[in-house]
Amino acid sequence: MTAEPVTTTQSPLPAQVPPTVRASLSPSRAADFKTCPLLYRFRSIDRLPERTTVEQARGTLVHAVLERLFDLPAVGRTPAAAGDLVAPQWDRLVTEQPDLAELFDGSEPAGPVEFLRSAAGLLEGYFAVEDPTRLEPAERESLISAVVDEELLIRGYLDRLDVAPDGALRVVDYKTGGAPREAFEARALFQLKFYALVLWRTRGVVPRVLRLLYLRDAEVLDYTPDADELVRFERTVVALWRAIEQATARQDFRPRPSRLCDWCSHQALCPSFGGTPPPFPVAAAGADPLRDARSAPVTPGTDE
Repeated sequence: MTAEPVTTTQSPLPAQVPPTVRASLSPSRAADFKTCPLLYRFRSIDRLPERTTVEQARGTLVHAVLERLFDLPAVGRTPAAAGDLVAPQWDRLVTEQPDLAELFDGSEPAGPVEFLRSAAGLLEGYFAVEDPTRLEPAERESLISAVVDEELLIRGYLDRLDVAPDGALRVVDYKTGGAPREAFEARALFQLKFYALVLWRTRGVVPRVLRLLYLRDAEVLDYTPDADELVRFERTVVALWRAIEQATARQDFRPRPSRLCDWCSHQALCPSFGGTPPPFPVAAAGADPLRDARSAPVTPGTDE
C-alpha cells in the first residue's frame, strides 16, 4: 500500500468563506467514506487516534525534503543535496512532533539510521523520474479550496503545482509507496481529481496533467482530465457529502470490508472483526459543519 505522510499541519479556513457554506470536505475524508463509512466515522466524528507508522513518518520526511529541495538554486538540486537535507528535516519534524521519536524505542540502535537511509533511497527514485534542475514549481505544499454546490467547501494540499508559460497546469503528487494495483490507483486519482476540480472552479483552467510520482518504483502515472469529467466528479463529491450528512443524522455508519481492512487501525472496534464501535458522540449531529475545515488536521502532500 502507498505510504502517506503523517499529519503535521492544522488546516486554516480560506480568508473568505461565503455565508452559504454549510460544510467542508477533503479528498482523504471523502475517500474514507467511499472506502468504508465506519472508517469515516472513526476518523472524522469519533476522532480516534491512530498510531503513526514508520511508513507514514518516512512519507512525511520525504515530502519535507522535496519541498525544501526547490528552495535551492536550480543548479544545486542534486541527489547529494537532497541526501544532505534528510537528517536536518527529520530533526525538525521530531522537534515539532516529539512523538515521532517514539517510533524507535532504542532496542534496535540501527533503527533510526536505517530509517534515514531508506528515506534517502526513495529520493533516489525521485531523481530517476524527474530532473529538478529544469523545474520551477509555481506552488509547493499549497492549500487550495473552492465552494461547490453553493454550500460545500472542498479543500486540500497540493504537493506541487507547475505552471507552463502558456498557463497550462500540472498537478504533481509524490507517493512514497510502490506503484499501486488498480484499487489503490483509483484512490490516488480520486485525490488528484479533487484538486483538479478545485483549480478549475477557482482559476477557470482544467489541469492539463495530473501526475503521480511513485518513488519506490521510480514510476510515473499521468492522467489528463477534461471539463465534462470534472462536472461529473463534482456531482459525485456533492452526493458523497449528502450521504455523509444522512449517515450522521441517522448515526448509521456501516463497515464495508475490503482488502484495505488489512491496514486499518480500528479493527478492534469494527463489527466486521467482532468489535463494537464506541457510543456515537452526542454533539456530532449538531456539530459545527465547518469543523472539518477549522480544526481537522491537514497533511501537506495528501490533503488532510
